[in-house]
Amino acid sequence: MKYCTRCGSPVTLHIPADDTRLRHVCTVCQHIHYLNPRNVVGSIPIWQQQVLLCRRAIEPRLGFWTLPAGFLEIGESTSMGAARETLEEAGAEVDIGPLYSLLNVAHVEQVHLFYLAQMRSADFLAGTESLEVALFNEADIPWSEIAFPTVKQTLLWFFADRAAGKMATHFAGSMHSRDILPHEKI
Repeated sequence: MKYCTRCGSPVTLHIPADDTRLRHVCTVCQHIHYLNPRNVVGSIPIWQQQVLLCRRAIEPRLGFWTLPAGFLEIGESTSMGAARETLEEAGAEVDIGPLYSLLNVAHVEQVHLFYLAQMRSADFLAGTESLEVALFNEADIPWSEIAFPTVKQTLLWFFADRAAGKMATHFAGSMHSRDILPHEKI
């Protein structure tokens, strides 16, 4: 049984007036408890021609490589969250550029947003959620050890755009978007 966070009364599932979806609604105060997707924000930290990746120290996908990313916090913009996650997980200070990829992962109730980011220096350090952090050339990316389909797709787009000359300057290029389907695995 779920209970209302406002008044403590039981919450039931029904379609409220003037709505079209089943919602969790308090039986007493009628407060609607919305369940919405969570935003995962991160960056593609670039130093010269290399991309900074983190080897995960936590589940899910412990030991696999990822771009620095995590859940958006209340009170921060998506770009602020991307910079914060990059500092927390990779110890790298970055200048956040434009949004580069937006991937809908509806089956796990998430939206993943990755920003281009220029590292301010070659300094980085594994945070508590990372076993190690390293710079990679495209040829050295451990493709079979990438943690998530959203990270793999973002990296594939990034290197393809760079090879096609679409990123003549670091903050050039266009934003990519697609849905990640439940059957997509690494």
